[in-house]
Amino acid sequence: MIDDLLLNSNIQRPARYIGKEWNVSSKSFDDARVRFALCFPDLYEVGMSNLGIRIIYGLLNGMEGVACERFFSLAADMESALASAGKKPPSLESGRSLAEFDIVGFSLGYELCYTNVLAMLECAGIPLHSAERASCHPLVIAGGPCALNPEPMHAFFDAFLIGEAEEALPEIVAAYASLKQELSAGRLSRQDALERLAAIEGVYVPSLYEPQYLPGGKIARLSALRPNLPERIKKRTVSNLDESFFPQDWLVPYLQTVHDRITLEIARGCPNRCRFCQARQHYYPLRQRSPQSVLRLAEELYKRTGYEEIALAGLSVSDYPCIEELMSSLVGMFRRRGVGVSLPSIKPKDLVGGLSKQIASIRKTGLTFAPEAATPALRSVLDKDFNLEEFFGALQQAFRSGYQRVKLYFMINLPGEQKEDLDAILDFAASVSNARRKVSGGPAEVNVSINALIPKAHTPFQWLAMQGIEETEEKQLYLKRKLKNKRIKLNFHDARMSFMEGVLCRGDRRLSKVIEAAFKKGCRFDAWQDQFRFDLWMEAFSECGTDPQVYLGAKDKQEILPWGHVDIGISREALLQESP
Repeated sequence: MIDDLLLNSNIQRPARYIGKEWNVSSKSFDDARVRFALCFPDLYEVGMSNLGIRIIYGLLNGMEGVACERFFSLAADMESALASAGKKPPSLESGRSLAEFDIVGFSLGYELCYTNVLAMLECAGIPLHSAERASCHPLVIAGGPCALNPEPMHAFFDAFLIGEAEEALPEIVAAYASLKQELSAGRLSRQDALERLAAIEGVYVPSLYEPQYLPGGKIARLSALRPNLPERIKKRTVSNLDESFFPQDWLVPYLQTVHDRITLEIARGCPNRCRFCQARQHYYPLRQRSPQSVLRLAEELYKRTGYEEIALAGLSVSDYPCIEELMSSLVGMFRRRGVGVSLPSIKPKDLVGGLSKQIASIRKTGLTFAPEAATPALRSVLDKDFNLEEFFGALQQAFRSGYQRVKLYFMINLPGEQKEDLDAILDFAASVSNARRKVSGGPAEVNVSINALIPKAHTPFQWLAMQGIEETEEKQLYLKRKLKNKRIKLNFHDARMSFMEGVLCRGDRRLSKVIEAAFKKGCRFDAWQDQFRFDLWMEAFSECGTDPQVYLGAKDKQEILPWGHVDIGISREALLQESP
């Protein structure tokens, strides 16, 4: 048993593997008609902070005849201990192996988790390639933001769900349940079963499509191999958040997770049109949960968990139509209970008035803003709505309310960027720090997070070239050397990791062999800077005869893009109009 292994070995953070959390599902594995393995390719404390995982877990376990159980990536010590004991990684609920489930579903939220997917499949004894799986193997599917370009992982998944899961996933599970008996008995081939699943809107089965390439390596076309398949896969969206499922039996882990709190989604989509943002495209169009539903869910989730923080979630929470009234109601509900209410990055104009005082009346935390660029010209290129007068007015009010720290998000490698734009980042941060002097006499602490622009699929920037590692590191070094203010801290995302993310998110089917080669060389947890092995990735590209720079170059606006068959609900023509 897994408990014996944890007791008799030096496994770090064993609470990752014991399950049995508060509000865990107790549905019978043996009695279930469909057994669904919900997989997150990172550590437990990361996966349990993911709202999508919680939604799918509650949604599927609320269906009659369906048992959904969880799997997360194993840390190296646990993977080694299980291998030495000759055991397969068990689910957190019933302790069953991944291969015993009917459907294995992965949530793909970040490209640098791809090798962890292969590690989880291999540890379970499931063939890595979809083409090598027989009727005895589970159906392996994936969804999440990375599915907006499914091609780099096409070889490893039987199907992808494009878009949101709340309505589509029950359809997939129901369709599989109707096919299961025929499939198990051998009366229905695995490929025929996949063809039936491909009839569900939003389901993409890579093996039913074949790309043709031009002599230079660009895509000529992607052809469906069966007559009734759609040329483009339409993204699934939930029309009404109030009527969609939201988990109330909120699992409470035994260890601290990355976001150890209640996360309450109040909106999906974004009213802004920032040209670099893929998240807006993934969650398009904008939908909002009613204040009444938010308040009801907040009360229920608190009663069932006892958490001391509720975080309102959404791409642009401060654009919620009645955010100040909602915050006032939440603060009134939870002040005496000692429960904090927090917001993600907010717009400066929304701090003018009572909002900042309401937040600070419970817990004075830092404020987060995302100017993205420090000069008006570059903010115009990004189509970033950020008014400086409103911003500094909001800062003054926030500092008067007791705030002491500010976090700022910027990007570098923007179109038309000059050295003066880099200098402006430091000047902007210094102005923010000094703004507090007018209130308290002392400067504010300012943490500046600086990321390289990655021109992602389905954004107006998707045709742009991405700057390389050397150029990025030169700019990072320039900013480090020029910074003299001790109240300002600069944090940079690793340029090599940004490079790999750019390659993987802009790639085509030919990257599957590179991902597999990197995995076989030992790449794991590439999203963790201390475990990222850029040298092994470069060896994998070389051995596969693939030049990663090909994927980072500028795209011709007439060429067929690797993700062109995915219909996100925003036309190519609309993206072209916004492209610089």
